[in-house]
Amino acid sequence: MMDMDRMPPAVLSAPDDALLSVRDVAIGYGTKIIQKGVTFDVRKGSIFAVMGGSGCGKSTLLRSMIGLLEPKAGQYTVDGAPYWQGPEKERAALNRRFGVLFQSGALWSSLTIGENVSLPMEMFTSMDKAMIRDLVALKLSLVGLSHAVDLYPSEISGGMAKRAGLARAMALDPDVLFFDEPSAGLDPVTSARLDELILILRDGLGATIVIVSHELPSLFAIADDGIFLSAETKTPIARGSPRDLRDHSAIPEVHAFMNRVAQVASSHDHVLNNGIVRHGK
Repeated sequence: MMDMDRMPPAVLSAPDDALLSVRDVAIGYGTKIIQKGVTFDVRKGSIFAVMGGSGCGKSTLLRSMIGLLEPKAGQYTVDGAPYWQGPEKERAALNRRFGVLFQSGALWSSLTIGENVSLPMEMFTSMDKAMIRDLVALKLSLVGLSHAVDLYPSEISGGMAKRAGLARAMALDPDVLFFDEPSAGLDPVTSARLDELILILRDGLGATIVIVSHELPSLFAIADDGIFLSAETKTPIARGSPRDLRDHSAIPEVHAFMNRVAQVASSHDHVLNNGIVRHGK
């Protein structure tokens, strides 16, 4: 775990095991800067968390990493290849290496679950219908939805919709899976099952995962690295696994955020004062 003010200056080189590298990136809309000086690497086979309070720019950063928002400054590379600085054709090829699960699941309501999952295969591959049908069955079985292939999104629960969205995100066997608040709106049991599924994807299929979330139980359970964004400074202020940040960060904003659930739940001797968790006597 490292506090960002103690980290060395950003350099363009990246570790050999880095799949995604972000260097001194600034993101925003129009003239408004949401975050600046964002620098980190996502190692192959890791689960990397983008953390921080509401309005700090977590989802905005994810939008930039998946190609929906060009950064104001900085460099972003995928397996060493420039993403935004390269030709559009090369960026489209890099996008094929991504799978994205949006917060709502983002399923097409007019298509069945099977048709939702098959859509990327039909759009971006030359596979015949029989092969696509077999692959759809495989992807749905991985998320426990084999029985839902002919159902419509309106006929399934929110948790099932998230899993269906995940099956679609895996349709093209991506190297990287991006999750935007995957546990939002789910009950604790369903959320825990989704966490287990994410770990299976990492451990069983070797996927690299970037997850945007403020759900602390999920972050502690699955993420092994991450970055903490501050809405106040509009910069990253800490780097490390969620557990390390919870247990060791000396930055008040980080300590308060990462401990608020665990401390309040474990003791009546803690109080919340302006969002900061303090030890009581």
